[in-house]
Amino acid sequence: MRDARVTLPVIILTARDAVSDVVAGLESGADDYMSKPFAFDELLARVRLRLRREEPPEGFLLRVGDLVLDLRTRRIRAGDQVAELSAREFALAEILMRNPDRVLSREQLLSRVWGFDYDPGSNIVDVYVRYLRRKIGAARVQTVRGVGYRLRA
Repeated sequence: MRDARVTLPVIILTARDAVSDVVAGLESGADDYMSKPFAFDELLARVRLRLRREEPPEGFLLRVGDLVLDLRTRRIRAGDQVAELSAREFALAEILMRNPDRVLSREQLLSRVWGFDYDPGSNIVDVYVRYLRRKIGAARVQTVRGVGYRLRA
């Protein structure tokens, strides 16, 4: 897993408890090592410890300039400001950040964020772009008149 740059936390649970086994497991890339029998509460505490990280692994972050979207916590950081996002705001931000500097039409955003259940003549995309702009700064999401929106990289 580590050779493939997988950054998920790894805890080895095993019946082997020799010091050489523990050392081999930890040196092979495991984050923790527990031998059987073990207390379930201790295992849960170790799992919580491994999942509690100050900065999430890069695979969970989308970056465009100084804009950072955390895919686990659904928070967005614009410079020094951190904002919570609703489900639709998050989906909209994610699509825009996965396509920086690319113009996405209102129809593309409607189908990707809201599915096909909404009226194409609706202004719901414009409303949520306005919500997102309030949280990340108006200049970051550019309106391309008559076409759609683009996230400036």
